[in-house]
Amino acid sequence: MELIYNFWQLFLLSAPWLMLGLLIAGILNVYLPTDFLNKHLGKEGFWTTIKAALIGAPLPLCSCGVIPAAIGLRRAGASKSATTAFLVSTPETGVDSVSVSYVLLGPFMAIIRPIAAVISAVVAGLLVGREDKQTRANDENTPKSESSCCTSHQVVAKEVCCDTEKLKAEEHASCCAPKKPALDASCCSSSAQPVKKISVWHKLKSAVSFSCNKLLEDTMTWLLIGLFFAALVQTYVPAHFLTQWGSGVLAMIMVIVVSIPMYICATASTPIAAGLLMSGVSPGAVLVFMLAGPATNIATLGVVAKELGRRAVAAYLIGVIGVAVLFGFLTDYLVAEFGFVVSPLLQQEHDILPHWLSLICGVVLVALMLRLMFKWVTNKIYVTSN
Repeated sequence: MELIYNFWQLFLLSAPWLMLGLLIAGILNVYLPTDFLNKHLGKEGFWTTIKAALIGAPLPLCSCGVIPAAIGLRRAGASKSATTAFLVSTPETGVDSVSVSYVLLGPFMAIIRPIAAVISAVVAGLLVGREDKQTRANDENTPKSESSCCTSHQVVAKEVCCDTEKLKAEEHASCCAPKKPALDASCCSSSAQPVKKISVWHKLKSAVSFSCNKLLEDTMTWLLIGLFFAALVQTYVPAHFLTQWGSGVLAMIMVIVVSIPMYICATASTPIAAGLLMSGVSPGAVLVFMLAGPATNIATLGVVAKELGRRAVAAYLIGVIGVAVLFGFLTDYLVAEFGFVVSPLLQQEHDILPHWLSLICGVVLVALMLRLMFKWVTNKIYVTSN
């Protein structure tokens, strides 16, 4: 019963952020022009990755909310490196988590945390983008079949029709005897229908429909798996398990091992990090927990494998974990060498969101998931019967 209770509590905590992420993803899909994404986030490269990391860093989305938003960004035209950088920087930090870090861990951690998150996102994005380049290069080196004579000897050039709009075909002798394409009368027709402007309400309706159907269907399974593993860790891993490792690389490794199955956002991880700090875990290991926990959970890794490819998972983990460990050592060094104060202030503990809001969002989310499951079962029965 405790496992079920913890699962439900985690689901309620995640529900508002997940619904916010779904809404943002739908808005990105409907409102964000494709040419904007192609211009700013559509190419692999250093500056594109940095822009994606900086765009995601201030957004108040947790690891559950960023998944549908990142998928929407990817399917709207963003490159693999940009999608990865957004997927890492968004849950690792945010305007809300920075303020909570300042209160619970002090100004030093509030400053180094977002810096480490952005650098971690950039490194992971570049590694995934490099993996994508290698994959494309291998594809280009594979022998391609020869094109037929019907497709290799006809060049069609389009100009503007009606003085400025003409369609002409440049033909070459071929075995297929190509025909000249006829001029499309509708191109020159003066009675062409004007493009109808889509209303704001219709766009918003399309965004909500896209979020509650396609995106939720694509992410629902991994979200539930991630929450279940998080409930397992919360139920069966003792609270003092991490504190016995203290500091050093072993403590950071143990923090990473435990944080991977956890499903926690940057803001919610901060009180836990403060508790670990009070129990004797080093500031560096605490920072590793706050970076690796939100970015390397089971649900995120599953989506990375599905949307970016299985080869990208290794590059993703190397970028996130490698930078987290490096900044963990840097944090311990700076604290020891320069005496930066990292102290938790837990006198006033309160929920981030009202319980009634989490409950309403949780019930709505359950209804949407049950609706999708009912549609899936109905379709299976229909296909089987036919």
